[in-house]
Amino acid sequence: MKNKRGQRLVSAALALVLMHGVAGSGELARFEALSGLPFSENRPTPETARTLRDEMLFQRATQAYLWALPLINTLGMKVGSEKVFGAGYDVLPVWKKRLDAKTLVTTPNSDVIYAMGYVDLGKDGPLVFEAPPNLQGILLDAWQRPIPVDGGTFFGDVGLPGPDAGKGGTFLLLPPGYEGAVPQQCFVYRSPTNNVFVFLRAFYQDPNNLTPAVALIEQSRIYPLHGKETARPMRFPDASGVPVNMLPISDGSAFDELKKLVETEGASLADPDSLGLLASIGIAKGQPFAPDAKARAILDHAAKTAFKMSRVIGFEEEVAGRSLRIYPDRRWINPMADATPENPAGPFDLGWRRVAGGYLDLDARIWFFTNYYSVSPGMLSQTPGRGAKYMITFVDSHGANLSGGSRYRLGLPRDIPAANFWSVTLYEAENGSGLANGQPFPSLGSRDTPSQNADGSTDLYFAPTAPAGKEGNWIATVPGRGYFAVLRLYGPTAAAIDKRWKPGDIEKVP
Repeated sequence: MKNKRGQRLVSAALALVLMHGVAGSGELARFEALSGLPFSENRPTPETARTLRDEMLFQRATQAYLWALPLINTLGMKVGSEKVFGAGYDVLPVWKKRLDAKTLVTTPNSDVIYAMGYVDLGKDGPLVFEAPPNLQGILLDAWQRPIPVDGGTFFGDVGLPGPDAGKGGTFLLLPPGYEGAVPQQCFVYRSPTNNVFVFLRAFYQDPNNLTPAVALIEQSRIYPLHGKETARPMRFPDASGVPVNMLPISDGSAFDELKKLVETEGASLADPDSLGLLASIGIAKGQPFAPDAKARAILDHAAKTAFKMSRVIGFEEEVAGRSLRIYPDRRWINPMADATPENPAGPFDLGWRRVAGGYLDLDARIWFFTNYYSVSPGMLSQTPGRGAKYMITFVDSHGANLSGGSRYRLGLPRDIPAANFWSVTLYEAENGSGLANGQPFPSLGSRDTPSQNADGSTDLYFAPTAPAGKEGNWIATVPGRGYFAVLRLYGPTAAAIDKRWKPGDIEKVP
């Protein structure tokens, strides 16, 4: 009888979880239910213990997912790419006809030629990357931290902002703890993790002639340090137009992939306390990860919930007490909104730790890897004419979410301060991939030569149908689908860096 009574008490308490409208409970009903679970003789009843163990697994898994979001972002790209294009140091998919909405990946740029590869230094040992002149790229560890280069001056960058200064050269990728001999005449990148993300870009001048940019990337070579003669020949599969899901993994399989990563990385992946968080949900090096059906279901719900939590953080304009607004009177934001030429990353180092205090700014890191991937000193450069300036907005001039069924205008003042080019791209609110709007690419930019107004300014239009006579300045939207916009200035000039030039907000129009 006591057991049945305990079960009834637990069931009654848990019923409150679903009753958010109960008088006096409201949104706290779920927490009231948990805190009100019955004890017997000052001890948890068996039913209470089971409920709280399940809740603890859910909560720990949810927080582990959010903590690991940069890893999950990397793993989503790696697993999705390798499933379709194959795996290995010799596989480097190239979006040879630009990246369209069929590639699901976080906020890609449709206005450059991309190549993305994934290598495992623990499996293959030190690897050599030979890059031609004028190639731009970043070498990042599993956390997407730019890899430090011997000498202490450069981190991750390859090309103009890297140690080769755009002349190309031989780049050596070393695994954690490597103490072997290092060849002369190479740039040495010592990765904190075995898993490395190779992210390359080539810029084209004419959208109708992408061949030179593609050919440049295909001059790249990756091979083992001690096996060039026997290395597998490079493969450059064309990823354009190929359906592939490279988004952060948003279900319970994220934990299976984290387990594989822990096995290949071990202690090099994270500090002991963080590895302890993973171990608390069953993910530890050398130990089986075999959750039963119930635990598997809880982990699946935790991953799905954490993904939604990341989208909550990712849509905010203020994170960890900091406004992300670039301009006080505009809705454009950036996590490094307060960057300066002396401090290009604002208050952060390249691992998302606060310079003042030395602690991880977890929400800032979650925000970034919800909305973007990869970062490097070259991308953040505040030197006029170098790097890039990124701005993102989720709302219109009145703070209302951008809606696919409404009509909007974005005004860009004259003399847009981009030495190379500028573009505006629309992305799915659901997951940050390119907006699938039926057009070849969900973007417009300077190389598309949109028409200008008499005063030299440029108006772009976002709507389900084009305004009459403005088809060349229009990006299609889809009724019923929310979206957001990213403005990119490549080679931002002084007017962009010191914020003398600023774009208008996106304004709703009839």
